[in-house]
Amino acid sequence: MKNLEIDIETYSSVNLAKSGVYRYAEASDFEILLFGYSIDGGKVNVIDIANGETIPAEVLNALTDDAVTKWAFNAQFERICISRFLSDLGISLNPLSTEPKRYLNPASWKCSMVWSAYMGLPLSLVGVGAVLGLEKQKLTEGKDLIRYFCVPCNPTKRNGGRTRNLPKHDIEKWKRFKTYNKRDVETEMQIQQRLSKFPVPDSVWDEYHLDQEINDRGIKVDKVFVKQAIAADKISHDKLMTVMQELTKLENPNSVQQMKQWLLENGLKTDTLGKKAVAKLIEDAPERLVKVLKLRQQLAKSSVKKYTAMENAMCRDNRVRGMFQFYGANRTGRFAGRLVQLQNLPQNHMSDLSEARALVKSGNYNAIDMLYEDIPDTLSQLIRTAFVPKEGTRFIVADFSAIEARVIAWFAGEQWRADVFASGGDIYCASASQMFKVPVQKHGVNGHLRQKGKIAELALGYGGSVGALKSMGALEMGLDEEELRPLVDAWRQTNPNIVRLWWDVDNAVKKCIKERQPKETHGIKFFYQSGMLFIVLPSGRKLAYVKPRIGENRFGGESVTYEGVGGTKKWERLESYGPKFVENIVQGSSRDILVYAMQTLRDCSIVAHVHDEIIIEADSNLSLVVCEQMGRVPHWAKGLLLRADGYTCDFYQKD
Repeated sequence: MKNLEIDIETYSSVNLAKSGVYRYAEASDFEILLFGYSIDGGKVNVIDIANGETIPAEVLNALTDDAVTKWAFNAQFERICISRFLSDLGISLNPLSTEPKRYLNPASWKCSMVWSAYMGLPLSLVGVGAVLGLEKQKLTEGKDLIRYFCVPCNPTKRNGGRTRNLPKHDIEKWKRFKTYNKRDVETEMQIQQRLSKFPVPDSVWDEYHLDQEINDRGIKVDKVFVKQAIAADKISHDKLMTVMQELTKLENPNSVQQMKQWLLENGLKTDTLGKKAVAKLIEDAPERLVKVLKLRQQLAKSSVKKYTAMENAMCRDNRVRGMFQFYGANRTGRFAGRLVQLQNLPQNHMSDLSEARALVKSGNYNAIDMLYEDIPDTLSQLIRTAFVPKEGTRFIVADFSAIEARVIAWFAGEQWRADVFASGGDIYCASASQMFKVPVQKHGVNGHLRQKGKIAELALGYGGSVGALKSMGALEMGLDEEELRPLVDAWRQTNPNIVRLWWDVDNAVKKCIKERQPKETHGIKFFYQSGMLFIVLPSGRKLAYVKPRIGENRFGGESVTYEGVGGTKKWERLESYGPKFVENIVQGSSRDILVYAMQTLRDCSIVAHVHDEIIIEADSNLSLVVCEQMGRVPHWAKGLLLRADGYTCDFYQKD
């Protein structure tokens, strides 16, 4: 046996979507119901475990045999659930080692969802089947069958008050469920057959295995602190609601419709109560309405929901696992956040972070209320601090300095930027200085111009214009409308090589699609194969674009379109052009640099990573030499100037 294709159906009373597979598989009532499999592409068998059938010995042995490759769509789910199943049977998950393991070794597992993502295809089995036009696609009735057999049901008179549906409760449905399980295995095998001419490189599979190791390790959460933060938020929310009800006489001041009507009756018309809109209203509203709007801001603070997300996903050992989706952003191959969503945690700017955290953890609500005017904001700033290292260790947090700015300068050969990085300068000050032709120092001469340099750097690197500046909050930061266009022009004049990179890439992509011939520019290769456009990054990893075509944009000019998942989360034809492709290339290469650093630090107990940052659970032997390791330039990026900075802490925070 070389390959084992697997698909399982399971039951657990834990909510999979809220808690993730690691917590889901820990439930006391967890069980595998059906085990569908195929050996080396042969006949698909379905083992009805729920009705007493047993998995053949050769298949059981293969599950712990690292010489056999196990395949599944979203293989993490199968691997973690099967780990629990084997542990319940008393089977060692690591038979070649004396060290007990919690989960099966990911090194012998491969995921057809990752393969799909690598090819720019959807991350769902039904989506991939539809796009590839497979002969055997996932059966659409699956959701209903899963709802019936795999999750608890509501007790009713009709079902005799039971809270779970077993096979015996609907034999016909159970037969269809077995057919559904078999079809999933067949669909997964067909996906692999269709994609066989585009194999995922071993280097990417190694990255996937590293990702799974980090997900398996998880990161510890301070359970007591989380419980007290949720309790404090409840008290604060109830108090704010009472005050709002007294001021507005509304039954539910949280209702957008009721609040908009109340504001209208009090002389303030607004179409939305979004965060930015409320902040804008506060600037000009009369004093009596400002108080209500500020209370509205506090009540609308949703970031504290992350505490509940932690509580839901926490395993028995107080660690949250499964927070990273490998190739979650399939346009670039970057990771996506899951469960707690580390990628969008609020910043912390409090000078007394430790003291505020200690008060919340002790449950001293009166002291918190007395010392902090805005409790929802305080709890929001403390979210990061809920993550703690295990006993006897500290966190080392290391991140790249201005990684995307460095990478785009390297690709474009923008020398003045390279000089800034080489001298350890501030890119925002340097950018402002170049744009306005005056010296700019942070907190020094012309320091007010640094903000304009920063907003320009963040908004304009990938072809952005006035609209991008506005989206980035330029007007809220004090820039005037009439300043924006000149700011765009000044940035582009200052960065002619980056502008040239945009249009060189644009030209290469269009020629590649039209002529079906390989092209190359700035060390980036482009080729067309079997209805796919591939961009080969310096690392050797490829970005894939499905069914590219040359079309016409809304201005009547030539544009590139391809198929992908758009902003509506649907599979559709998307439009792109040079600067957007450059964004994919720069972000994809920045991702490769992060992964290279993670591989370099593989033995250092990485517990999390966020964008360009790595969090390590370190004992006293490990020091900030980690930053030196992280700043090592990959062999494929000669000439790139990297820098990593870091700090140690007893709970996660921003330095």
